[in-house]
Amino acid sequence: MSSSLSTALLAGFPPVLDRSTRIVILGSFPGAASLAADQYYAHPRNQFWRLLSAVLDDPLTGLPYEQRLQRVLSHGIGLWDVIALCEREGSLDADIRRAQANDFALLRQQCPKLRRVCFNGKTSGKFAPQFADAGFETLVLPSSSPANAQLSFDEKLAQWKNIIL
Repeated sequence: MSSSLSTALLAGFPPVLDRSTRIVILGSFPGAASLAADQYYAHPRNQFWRLLSAVLDDPLTGLPYEQRLQRVLSHGIGLWDVIALCEREGSLDADIRRAQANDFALLRQQCPKLRRVCFNGKTSGKFAPQFADAGFETLVLPSSSPANAQLSFDEKLAQWKNIIL
């Protein structure tokens, strides 16, 4: 690909939040499979739904997507990404260019009970200091992405269990 060619900006997903949200999990930006499916964490090898199922002791993986989202919300957990728009070929965070952050003021407005912001991986985790400075508890988790193969599922789960307040 020529660096002189401009790639169209990709748009992420709207947040999955409600007024009962106490915890939000922020990813970086949806991968290609997620964008194609129009669903958070749609890649079949992404461990997000499996990890969250284990943390919540709730079989989310067997539910249709919309029911998964409703069940997550019923646990007081919201989903979103730190990046609203970017250029990227493929799905790797390392390939993200021209990133534009989401408007996080929306979190305070829509989620008055929000106390903890968790970050799914190091890329989104770069935003942890600004949330900590705003008075939120923060937790940077190992990425659920299939690209993060350094840790086993059980090693990731041991850290992901800290999501729950």
